Amino acid sequence: MNDWWESEVSVDLAHRADALWRALTYLSVAQLHLRSNVLAVDCLDESDVKPRPAGHWGTVPGTAWVLAHAVLAAGCGIGLQIVPVLGAGHAGVVQRALAWMTGDIVKMDPRYGRDADGLAALAAAFPDGDALGSEVHPELPAGAYMGGWLGGAFAFAQGMALDSPNRVVVPIIGDGECETPATAASWLARRVLADTMVLPVVHLNGHRMGGPSLLGGMSDEEVSAYARGLGWEPVVVEVGTDGGLGEHAEFHRVLVAGVEATARRAHRVVFLRCVKGWSGPIGAHKTPLTEPAGDPCQLAALRAWLSSYRPSELFDADAQPVGALASALDAIDVGSALLDAPPMPPPVAATGRGFATEVTAVLRAHAATGDIKVFSPDELRSNRLGDLQGEAWAHEVLAEEVLLGWVAGWTATGHRGLIISYEAFAPLLLTGLIGQLKQRRLIKHSLPSINLLLTSYGWHNVYSHGDPSLITALLGTGDTAVHVFTPADSDRVAVALDDALRSMGRVNVIVAGKHTTATYPGETVDEERHCGLAVWRHLSDPGEPDLTLVCAGDLAAAVVTDAVVRIRSHSGCRIRVVNVHDLTALTDPDLHHYIGTHAAVLIVTLGHPAAIWGLLGGRLHRDVDVIGWAEPSFPMSQERLAAHAGFDVAGVTSAAEALLAKRKR
Repeated sequence: MNDWWESEVSVDLAHRADALWRALTYLSVAQLHLRSNVLAVDCLDESDVKPRPAGHWGTVPGTAWVLAHAVLAAGCGIGLQIVPVLGAGHAGVVQRALAWMTGDIVKMDPRYGRDADGLAALAAAFPDGDALGSEVHPELPAGAYMGGWLGGAFAFAQGMALDSPNRVVVPIIGDGECETPATAASWLARRVLADTMVLPVVHLNGHRMGGPSLLGGMSDEEVSAYARGLGWEPVVVEVGTDGGLGEHAEFHRVLVAGVEATARRAHRVVFLRCVKGWSGPIGAHKTPLTEPAGDPCQLAALRAWLSSYRPSELFDADAQPVGALASALDAIDVGSALLDAPPMPPPVAATGRGFATEVTAVLRAHAATGDIKVFSPDELRSNRLGDLQGEAWAHEVLAEEVLLGWVAGWTATGHRGLIISYEAFAPLLLTGLIGQLKQRRLIKHSLPSINLLLTSYGWHNVYSHGDPSLITALLGTGDTAVHVFTPADSDRVAVALDDALRSMGRVNVIVAGKHTTATYPGETVDEERHCGLAVWRHLSDPGEPDLTLVCAGDLAAAVVTDAVVRIRSHSGCRIRVVNVHDLTALTDPDLHHYIGTHAAVLIVTLGHPAAIWGLLGGRLHRDVDVIGWAEPSFPMSQERLAAHAGFDVAGVTSAAEALLAKRKR
């Protein structure tokens, strides 16, 4: 251990850590149970207690322990930025306690000032505080990962640590969390990110929400063997129910040693073995005292529980920190990992040379700025993008949930990122994407978008590889941050990808076939980019149409192009063709400007018709039909699958003629 450690780890530091831990835990218990009189514990009566306490207690003492030591280590001047990341959304009560003491929470809501009234307001508002809620919040310290989707914090931390030689990210993850696919895969996946500095701390308290955890039931030797087998150096630290000064000193020594080892590119993990809910009702997951306002025994137990943290040693009568706690708060660092936005490359010109060439050109242009990472679940070569393999900025691992964590963490630090995947496997990302939409909705500053390029779609794939449900579900959220691009040709793929990578605050999904060879006139590309759709004049009749054909996607554009001549010759009607570049443009209240005032409308889309009907929302008071993905009952050839869905010239012609016949009636 270096001189810094010898000089700093002392009885004084242990006292600071103990005071900070007691304060965090005390304030957490107070938020769970109290609505007034937060510091006068001995005088608590029924009126000071919430009628129905709600929240989660079990994770509090262990999370508070690790968080206290992490922010103290971050403030001790060892030349590294230490960024703790809370993995459990249920740890929000601890985060709020820290944010109140640091003053970060009052920046969000002036009611929670750094005095006794502000503290009472903080306790009374939990868990229903407007705009704050009860979970981890991304605007507060250690909240870079909001949680909700359990298991994503480890991969998110790895993404945050990419290309950051002076940053050590410390994800605090639970032993139950280690059972999730995302966390389990992240241990092994770090081999792809060789220089990433992440020091995971596993909160080994023996229980998940409903019962014993698998990892918690293993001995120290078994836990260590598990970690070593995955390429990590384990250190197991046990904290007893007393949590004394000696245990604080030992844990801090282990944590700082782990940070220093991680900075030397070792891969260390710290396991904190403790009892769930220690220092309070042991083993409880949620709020253990359910009726202290109406049960004298529970009220007495609550008084004793709160008194055990010796609040008079932590705060004065106006809730100002005193003694070792004041010293600790002066020493901590809870800084964020957000970076300034790097420069953008000049716009990338389309070349008309096919899917792979266009995509590769755009990605290399952005990579030249040092500001992009591309992630794929072992599918670059299959998607004709094998030239990207071997690039330092392209990473492949066969775990979609991990890739989402990486791109979310990477973009959270101000960088640009992209996941390239098969369309059929993208639904594995849905829960995490919804979580990111929720999280980013709460962040005041705008982050670079999360971008997905989905190819190898079901129209040209095997039976099990047909599933466009990701875009259906994302569009169904109605979130204006969601954009789904359906470029008609490879030039438009390049445009969509370049625009997506430049955008901020979105979840962009681009659906494009890797076999696309057709090209269409470029005169409307700028309009498609800015408006999301455009009339294709080269296929349209002048004047007000009788029938409008709307295509969304490369295959849709091809079949509509082939069907126009047949429909026109059969019906003799005036036809307008509209190409949709961004599906969300279909929500435009001025859609009639493109599709005509009274024309019947036939929409041909790569995905589920339900997604289109949802976007239209019943606003078109005319004859409308939608052709799109229809789930096959058994494996079919590409031609038979298209015919089954009506997604061929014959099907489009038949649907158009049916609409025109209804219109005449």
